Amino acid sequence: MTVRKPHQWLAWLGTAGLLIAATLAAFNFYPFYIFAFIIGNSLWAIAGWLWKEQSLVVLNVVITLIYVIGLFFK
Repeated sequence: MTVRKPHQWLAWLGTAGLLIAATLAAFNFYPFYIFAFIIGNSLWAIAGWLWKEQSLVVLNVVITLIYVIGLFFK
């Protein structure tokens, strides 16, 4: 039996958000896919913080910042 991490629902919600964002990006629904990526990565950053997984936090915070900065320079 595997032990589930707490707040697993948050990670799955973030995963769903990222899958939706990737689909929107594939069909070039700009800027909606950017906002979906920001939401999905932010949820994953929160899940990483709750799990005390620094690599997840850093990865997803940096990716979120890249998308936010990209919105201002597009």
